[in-house]
Amino acid sequence: MEKSYDPRAIEPRWYETWERNGYFAPSGQGEPYSIMIPPPNVTGTLHMGHAFQDTIMDTLTRFQRMRGRNTLWQPGTDHAGIATQMVVERQLAGEERTRHDLGREAFVERIWQWREESGGTIQNQLRRMGASVDWSRERFTMDEGLSAAVRETFVRLYREGLIYRGKRLVNWDPVLHTAVSDLEVESKEEKGHIWHMRYPMADGSGHVVVATTRPETMLGDTAVAVHPEDERYRHLIGHRIRLPLVEREIPVIADDYVDPEFGSGCVKITPAHDFNDYQVGLRHDLEQINVLTPSAAINDNAPEAYRGLDRYEARKRVVADLDAAGLLERVEDHTLMVPRGDRSGAVIEPYLTNQWFVDLTREELPDGRPGGRRMITRPAIEAVSSGRIRFIPGNWDKTYFNWLEDIQDWCISRQIWWGHRIPAWYDEAGNVYVGHDEAETRAFHGLGNEVTLTRDDDVLDTWFSSALWPFSTLGWPEDTDALRTFYPTSVLVTGFDIIFFWVARMIMMGLKFMDDVPFHEIYIHGLVRDADGQKMSKSKGNVLDPIDIIDGIDLESLVAKRTSGLMQPQLAPKIEKQTRRHFPEGIAAHGTDALRFTFASLATTGRDVVFDMGRVEGYRNFCNKLWNAARYVLMNTEGEDTGVDGGEVSLSHADRWIISRLQRAEAAVIDGLEGYRLDLAAQALYEFIWDEYCDWYLELSKPVLQNAGEAERRGTRRTLVRVLEAVLRLAHPFMPFITEEIWQRVAPLAGVEGETIMRQPYPAPETAREDSEAEAEIAWVQQVILGVRRIRGEMNISPNRALPVLLVNASETDRARVARHRDYLAALARLESVDFVARDDAPESAIALIGEMELLVPMAGLIDKAAELARLDKERGHLAKDHERVSAKLANENFVSRAPESVVQKERDRLAELESALARLNEQYERVERIPG
Repeated sequence: MEKSYDPRAIEPRWYETWERNGYFAPSGQGEPYSIMIPPPNVTGTLHMGHAFQDTIMDTLTRFQRMRGRNTLWQPGTDHAGIATQMVVERQLAGEERTRHDLGREAFVERIWQWREESGGTIQNQLRRMGASVDWSRERFTMDEGLSAAVRETFVRLYREGLIYRGKRLVNWDPVLHTAVSDLEVESKEEKGHIWHMRYPMADGSGHVVVATTRPETMLGDTAVAVHPEDERYRHLIGHRIRLPLVEREIPVIADDYVDPEFGSGCVKITPAHDFNDYQVGLRHDLEQINVLTPSAAINDNAPEAYRGLDRYEARKRVVADLDAAGLLERVEDHTLMVPRGDRSGAVIEPYLTNQWFVDLTREELPDGRPGGRRMITRPAIEAVSSGRIRFIPGNWDKTYFNWLEDIQDWCISRQIWWGHRIPAWYDEAGNVYVGHDEAETRAFHGLGNEVTLTRDDDVLDTWFSSALWPFSTLGWPEDTDALRTFYPTSVLVTGFDIIFFWVARMIMMGLKFMDDVPFHEIYIHGLVRDADGQKMSKSKGNVLDPIDIIDGIDLESLVAKRTSGLMQPQLAPKIEKQTRRHFPEGIAAHGTDALRFTFASLATTGRDVVFDMGRVEGYRNFCNKLWNAARYVLMNTEGEDTGVDGGEVSLSHADRWIISRLQRAEAAVIDGLEGYRLDLAAQALYEFIWDEYCDWYLELSKPVLQNAGEAERRGTRRTLVRVLEAVLRLAHPFMPFITEEIWQRVAPLAGVEGETIMRQPYPAPETAREDSEAEAEIAWVQQVILGVRRIRGEMNISPNRALPVLLVNASETDRARVARHRDYLAALARLESVDFVARDDAPESAIALIGEMELLVPMAGLIDKAAELARLDKERGHLAKDHERVSAKLANENFVSRAPESVVQKERDRLAELESALARLNEQYERVERIPG
């Protein structure tokens, strides 16, 4: 093995070997286990959230593969309709062209060309992360098979009456000119105003005051609403109001939606431009007047004076005209939530337009009787409530239920060109016909060739095809071997932020078309945040690229990367400053295994994952530790008899101890993996490798290898290689590259054959190999050694100096253990001698307690009394100054009363630490003073 661990020399080589040899493919044997990768957008690159999620999925997949399961981790990407179209439209803009210049067919062809040229980025990143996906089965939501599945789904649902086309209110992006889903809308607090306006009664009897944050929408008002129990306005219900500027009469209606405590208690109702107003309008059969164009300018439904004005220019004009007419009562500053499109950054408008919907509220009525069950959502609710699907952690089922119980019909159409075009055609009279293609549609509906049909221009929401992912990727609607083998899948690993948009829809579609759940368990992981707990975003300048952490990146490249492509270029100086402060030397290379182990250690069942580069550095050191341990083992076993081919073998207490501890570590790691507590599994693995195997067992092996007989040395050599080989298999799902590299060298020494560690059986604990007697023996040895080391530290005694040790109140068991383990104690505690004495005969000594036994190190002759007293006195002086400073601060009433409680408490804790340290130093000073001479 190379002297130094270099992940760059290991990782690409092993991944290429695994992939070339087909190790990621299902074995065809054992119980099926499958995971579907949440398909990342084809336009993007893997961010920290992806890397975290993919680490979890790969760890679970490798674990189950090694347990003998017939394992499939299904890869693929999403066509990302809006995002992809925007990328190519930006390219065309650079050529001073638009998609309309190309036409639909040529534009779509241009997107396919772009995908062929720029595709592969995500796939290569997944390879760098060590993802053991079956690349031979990779799918794309726009490939031929998945497109056929989308068409089949749409046609079936339409012909069952569960898809319809209608005019409804949707989220509308006025820049992209398309409906968008809630997930594509980001609402943020922004400063604005509330305008209070007077609406005159039609009979001239006075006016009411209404308030709005969007005055321009008043041009489409069709009612004013009050609460039915509001005594102030009950007499106005049924009367009419003259809408200012428009001069249209509108009614005063009563509706429970109105909050009497908000504003004046009168609410303007604009059904075509507000989601709540839309529902009120449906309840009261109000006219729906759309006053905006697709670009959010005022259309011809408004008075001529406002037509053609941008919505914000129209707002100014409306406010000015109201003020001029004496109808503007007052204007207030107001902070409000403004919805913006996550792609365009434009303010989203509720917009009334014809769209396609999946009917999620339709009920199936049994035998014509009233009442029934929602045809699509109710089975999805029952699948979770009955336990057929289990959320992990379990509290997420409440989020799921709340959304499904209060669900609205799903808008599935988008007014863009890239995506699955809706399989619907219209005749000249506007009648709609749905089918798999035009020929099948004509045949199904009995239309002759003389009927002219025009295809719908819209495409389907990306989430529609994603909802089919668990079964469409396996070949549905064909009855394939893969579908029969791997559906339902075993577990879905995803973030909580898409429970509504993806998880629930996959469940609904799986139950509808496969008559079974798409997965049995849903592991909801947290979102990755920076070390300060902030969400990672380009605008904050705190985004980390997982590949940069793996390979390293210099400061200037990191600055350039973080400040390029910002939606708000003015943030670049601030982001550059932050980057230079946090990463003055750039980011060092850490390798994939260190990053993966960091993610595993963070994979709790909490919502947020706080990522700190310091942890990656720590786990890079962990990889070094494992590498150096392996080098030690190989140096002491290669070319030697390791006892795996026979011969007398005698196991030391340390050998028996580490074998016993291995069983407990294996059980803890497996418990963590099976319970989706990768953090606990990683902790158990780390503690065993670092603390028990490296820090203790390797040290305990040295006296045996140096001084013991051949049978004992053979036993220790065998234990060294066999435990290391098992540990490598135990760690492989977390750290695949370093474990494979070391295993190839260690496995033959341990008597293990095989081409790759990833196809080896996962370790399983054997209770018969647990050895409580050996554990008790070595625990005693550890206490003695740690006691001596503590005394060395406290008394500032060189670690190289051999020490005499006196034992007081030693039991017969203690005496026997001293005899058995004298070599361990001499080597690891660096002891000159061990003697048993009575308490009264003991000289002035430093003391450590080992159960009932006292361990004494006589101080006479070990230290320079005068120098040690001077050192302790100097240290006491430093602490006393700090104590005086903190005491004075806490005695200051202004500080205690005005500083945050957390700051005051921190100072109190510091004072307590200083007092404890001073007490220890004073005790030590007195002990040194008592030394003779």
